[in-house]
Amino acid sequence: MTGESGTPAHEPQRRARVRPEHGGGYPLSYLGQWFRVVERHDPDVPVAPGDIWVEMAVGVQRVPAAHFEIAERTKRLILVVDDDPNIRRTLQIALSNAGYEVLQAQDGEEAIRLWHESGPDLILTDIHMPRKSGLLLIEELQGHGSSTPIIAMTDGGPAGNLNLLRVAKILGSVRTMSKPYSLDEMVKAVNQALS
Repeated sequence: MTGESGTPAHEPQRRARVRPEHGGGYPLSYLGQWFRVVERHDPDVPVAPGDIWVEMAVGVQRVPAAHFEIAERTKRLILVVDDDPNIRRTLQIALSNAGYEVLQAQDGEEAIRLWHESGPDLILTDIHMPRKSGLLLIEELQGHGSSTPIIAMTDGGPAGNLNLLRVAKILGSVRTMSKPYSLDEMVKAVNQALS
């Protein structure tokens, strides 16, 4: 895995999550989850002061801004999930050099916790991991109504089973990659998934 490519645009990104006191008006799975705030100019919907447009699992929704905690970040946040610390570190360096902020998780359990806490813009996950595999992670995120794009990767594990990449795609991955891959390929895939 070598090289670098492409630099993402760094416009400030706004994220929003439901304030606990307003949780009753939203699905339970939305509590604690960060959503992307988007600009929405729908000519059929009048502009309402105090409202924001939020990209939720069911699509873009207009909601009262007062119901949400809003945070702004200057870099897109990537969550790298892999039980191999060398792969995590290598991806962190490559993605940081490409202009992203990177968090690391060693398995699906830790990834779910970090997803709730930080609301990453994208998740890169290995499929074969202890405690909670990448497939179970994808399935759980879908169960939470997550709109976070996911790139799944694997070398096929001990059996060399690359068919699991097809399963990851069916479960909701926006892209799959077999290991080994070049860092140029991975950075390009991340840029495309976030464009």
